Amino acid sequence: MGHLGQSLDGCIATHVGDACFVTGPENITHLHRMRALADAVIVGAGTVAVDDPKLTTRLVPGPSPVRVVLDPDARVPSDRQVFTDGRAPTLLFRRPTSVRPTGVRPTGVRPTSDRGGEDGDAAVGYGDAELIEVPEGSASAARFDLAAVVDALRVRGLRRLFVEGGGVTVSRFLQQGLLDRLQITVAPLIIGSGRRGVTLPATERLADALRPAHRLYRMGEDVLFDCALQTDTANRDGLP
Repeated sequence: MGHLGQSLDGCIATHVGDACFVTGPENITHLHRMRALADAVIVGAGTVAVDDPKLTTRLVPGPSPVRVVLDPDARVPSDRQVFTDGRAPTLLFRRPTSVRPTGVRPTGVRPTSDRGGEDGDAAVGYGDAELIEVPEGSASAARFDLAAVVDALRVRGLRRLFVEGGGVTVSRFLQQGLLDRLQITVAPLIIGSGRRGVTLPATERLADALRPAHRLYRMGEDVLFDCALQTDTANRDGLP
């Protein structure tokens, strides 16, 4: 399942990345509930670098999920909370060609020999994070073979996956057909020239556009669209 919170004009943040907070407190609490129901919560490098999220369930009862950071180009700083707070396990996914931080042992789909730089993040550890290397995706998929990411998580018993952001990450999971459901919460806010939510290849005909079955839920001033993308498997992993 994927989730995005966006403005009326389809933005998830300002042009400089300020996203705290687009949606209201009811949706933030909903995010924590979804984390509690998931085995793993997945975010991209930009979300971790800019927002520095904890990705825990501190607002609701229930266990915090395994935190998964997709960082193909080794650009996330090592001082972010998901690597340092010790509140939940963290898996760090990278491409084999990216520079590896010293002290993080690779265990992934295609492990390679250790290599590291002389300075910067390549020379520091990432706390207790486990490094997993996965193949690069095609040019159209960009960066990662996300199916390999999902497979690596399922091998670890992590089946209920919650893709929380950002827009690029959720869009790539959607484009590769790896989302059973997508939740988009729309807030009564107009940002203007901001960072977009869902971004997919252009569709020439509306008849070819995605028009998923959905349910609507009011969350304070916001409206959540709960969309079933694959109706035969939408509830496969037990998420509501």
